[in-house]
Amino acid sequence: MSAKDDILGRVRRGVGKDDFAARKAAALASLTLPQRGPQPVLGADLVGRFRAKAEYLSSTIAAVATPAEVPAAVAAYLTANGLPAEAVATPELGRIDWAASGLRVEPRPAVNADKTGISGCFCAIAETGTLMLLSGPDSPATVSLLPETHIALVDVSRIVGTMEDAFGLLRTEHGSLPRAVNFISGPSRTGDIEQTIVLGAHGPCRVHLILIGEAS
Repeated sequence: MSAKDDILGRVRRGVGKDDFAARKAAALASLTLPQRGPQPVLGADLVGRFRAKAEYLSSTIAAVATPAEVPAAVAAYLTANGLPAEAVATPELGRIDWAASGLRVEPRPAVNADKTGISGCFCAIAETGTLMLLSGPDSPATVSLLPETHIALVDVSRIVGTMEDAFGLLRTEHGSLPRAVNFISGPSRTGDIEQTIVLGAHGPCRVHLILIGEAS
């Protein structure tokens, strides 16, 4: 044994890190059965909590009872904000009859010229008013990131309590992570210049949520 090995061996034993097999087993067990830290008390009304947090983060919200009402809700929002009746949508939303509400919606990834993007979300988190979006062929991330206006469809049955609940749902339904998981908490913002909050610095300046399954 060299002097270097001897010194490092004594260091490992001194800090209790000599049993690498046991440490590896403990790390794998922690990843397989993650332990939750302290959890907030959210109450039973997750939808109400989500709405309050999302509005606090400058998102606007509309509610519809059924998916069939979504196109009219989108059209009303665009009209109220003086925006063109056109948008790009994630391909998973391509089967919706947008034209019946006077909308021209293209199901494809977004490009820089697109002004409005419409997406779904994997789930929503009541604790923070956050959307969880998964990237994939039918849900390209560009739709929620590039346009100035992002409209997200949120099924109220997919509102969970905490971030841990969201990842638990992801593990249950998908098993492994997709290439990208995006969390959206209201419009993009920055306070880098004189600590003044500016919306739309790194992404959409408007985020509008349409809650599906809740009367307006």
